[in-house]
Amino acid sequence: MTLDRRTFLNACSRVGIASPLFPGILYGLAAGAQQSSESSEKPKEAPITAEMIDQAAQLADIGPFSAEQKKMMLDGLNDQRGGFDAIRALKLPNSVAPAYVFHPLPAAKAGSEAKAVEPNRNWDVLDTLPYAPKQIEDLAFARVADLGKLLSMGKIKSVDLTKMYLARLRRLDPQLHFSITLTEERALAQAKKADEEIAAGKYRGPLHGIPWGAKDLLAVKGYPTTWGAGGFEHQEIDEDGTVVQRLDAAGAILVAKLTLGALAMGDKWFGGRTRNPWNPNQGSSGSSAGPASAVAAGCVPFAIGSETLGSISSPSTRCGVTGLRPTFGFVPRTGAMALSWTMDKLGPIGRSAEDCALVLGAICGPDGKDTSVASADFQWNLGLDWKNLRIGYLKSEFDAPEPLKLHEPAPNETADEKKKREERNEEMRGSRARRDYDRRYDLAALEKLRAMEVNLIPVELPKLPYGAMSALLTAEAAAAFDDLTRSGRDKLLTEQGVEDWPNAFRVSRLYPAVEYIQANRARTLAIQQVSALFDRVDVIVTPTNGVQLVATNLTGHPALIVPNGLRGDDAPKPPKIDDGDNDDIGGPGTPVSLTFLAGHYQDAKLAAFGWAYQQATGFHKLHPKLD
Repeated sequence: MTLDRRTFLNACSRVGIASPLFPGILYGLAAGAQQSSESSEKPKEAPITAEMIDQAAQLADIGPFSAEQKKMMLDGLNDQRGGFDAIRALKLPNSVAPAYVFHPLPAAKAGSEAKAVEPNRNWDVLDTLPYAPKQIEDLAFARVADLGKLLSMGKIKSVDLTKMYLARLRRLDPQLHFSITLTEERALAQAKKADEEIAAGKYRGPLHGIPWGAKDLLAVKGYPTTWGAGGFEHQEIDEDGTVVQRLDAAGAILVAKLTLGALAMGDKWFGGRTRNPWNPNQGSSGSSAGPASAVAAGCVPFAIGSETLGSISSPSTRCGVTGLRPTFGFVPRTGAMALSWTMDKLGPIGRSAEDCALVLGAICGPDGKDTSVASADFQWNLGLDWKNLRIGYLKSEFDAPEPLKLHEPAPNETADEKKKREERNEEMRGSRARRDYDRRYDLAALEKLRAMEVNLIPVELPKLPYGAMSALLTAEAAAAFDDLTRSGRDKLLTEQGVEDWPNAFRVSRLYPAVEYIQANRARTLAIQQVSALFDRVDVIVTPTNGVQLVATNLTGHPALIVPNGLRGDDAPKPPKIDDGDNDDIGGPGTPVSLTFLAGHYQDAKLAAFGWAYQQATGFHKLHPKLD
């Protein structure tokens, strides 16, 4: 039998191996192009070229890719190959399994879903207004706990509160661009019911009658769920996400579906760019852009965001709010857009750690559908004696950084090359100046903790190639949006640059299956070694940015991000262009943050310690003046 190329490829396609061939072919071509050297024991790696991409795409029967697309892919592909070396250097023993577990059980059958978690009633109000305000809008920046107490006592009505937040959302959205859809009809009906129930003595707990906003990757029946992305503006999903159902059960009032960067990247969505209320010339960062911006602007008391690799942490930092990224597997993601099945987490963004804890207590626990969710306990206890906790800090992250190494002139440097080098050096100087300025807030936090009689224990993250493992995220994301790439509809996404999803998805299609598994095995080491830190300490204090952000998202540990003050008038000016890549671009009058970490499913303990720090500092009470 004669087997020509077309017949061969069709046969491969039928058994589902056409696309997996691509990375192996591409890296085989690159390996075959290595140049041997008599002076080197190891052949030099030949860079992947556009021609290799063409050959691999032809053999794998995908593409073709345009010249512009291939140009964008090349840097990512060559960098990705460098990551393989970092993981290979770990010399993983055979005993190390990948960092995922196969569950052969299907999701629960209809009608067998777990019941919504009963709201924990162990809550307290330390800043409660003793009387109803003269104007309902005086409560715009009040905490969930304060609003809940006023509602439970009948001093305010949920309908009035809901109308006030809806009005603020409308008034400030033209400036901040944080709202995609207002759920007004649903909200007012819920608020009316909440007032009737509270008046009748049927009080459901601290979220009863409290308005909130959802990142628009959560499905809400009867309303668009846009994922912030061009091409999905009119998408409707005929169900409520589990988190939406549980907040409904707790009596909370959904008032808006809030923005996210397209398919959960950054703060740019199909309608524009969400802004930072402290400095509307800057973006809010993302991808939980709308939730953080709306909370900071006093347009919702709390919101639900999501994080895969910084999407709660980054906008909470930029907008000066409190974000609680739960332990992976604590909150069901049923009804939420999937980006990375092994890294996606849903969590609250609010004014304080206490508010976030009250929300997390209502939304955590298995739902019988998201099989990653564990039946773990969450007991929010304000009476916890946090002084008995062992508190560590990532010492090297607080130490003075290494001297700045600027780019040196290259031999025979052209005028254009010199200009670009000087621009890069200027960017590096500016970034260092901002980091040095912000470091004073990090050090002040340590001093404040010592003044609180906390005995800080120095610890360090294990030295592992976390960045190389992060390719797992984009590989899973490329699979989640396979059809978008194959159909060419990725052209509808707003951002089309080198760092944006369309190019990242294309690059990830060339990630070899063996290297994906090896990265997961390295992730197993990371989980084991980072978890071992929490045998020594209960909570770890760290600057928000840095390697811990990548490490703990890979290992699934919880994080609490808290406001840590405002930059002064002497702060270095931000860069002329906010490209969205850095959360700490700063500028006078903008917020800084601090992060607390804890062991798996120690989220309540984490929030209790964070709340103690917030009571001692009061930074969570600061808010921008927008009116």
